[in-house]
Amino acid sequence: MKTNIYLRKVELGSEKKEMLIKKIDKLGKFFNDEASADIVVSEQKDKMIVEVTIRTADMIYRAEERNEEMYNAADDIVDSITRQIRKNKTRLAKRLREGVSKDFELFTDIPEEDEAEIKIVKTKTHQVKPMSVEEAVLQMNLLGHSFYIFKNAQTNTTDIVYRRKDGNYGLIETN
Repeated sequence: MKTNIYLRKVELGSEKKEMLIKKIDKLGKFFNDEASADIVVSEQKDKMIVEVTIRTADMIYRAEERNEEMYNAADDIVDSITRQIRKNKTRLAKRLREGVSKDFELFTDIPEEDEAEIKIVKTKTHQVKPMSVEEAVLQMNLLGHSFYIFKNAQTNTTDIVYRRKDGNYGLIETN
């Protein structure tokens, strides 16, 4: 697994970088050599924030942890991504049997979790109206939702605005 590390508003010595990469490389046993891991380390309000995104040909795993100690955050990340893999074990194994994905090996050493049945409990109909991104954010806030689907008047595509954990807004553009 190829690993890249990016630092934002924080300085790390080479020993700390190597230790962080070593912790994240433990996840390499689940992926082939073509997988890549991006590690972003930043500091905010006396807490270290470690974000890890692992990309393969057809799957993306992402986790973010905040802790006073960078190493504790890295350990939490490894646990979080391992949980994600364990949760999706059955679906991934099925895809492997069907020959769709070649990025994962069968997870024989991971105990299988009980997979909860995916159950749709409510269905809503939403009329997608053309509007600007700013109007969509206002509409989302008026409704008290954390995301809003709209037709972008400028690009004529169906897009999504959402509220991020940091309080800012994000835009997902479709094509």
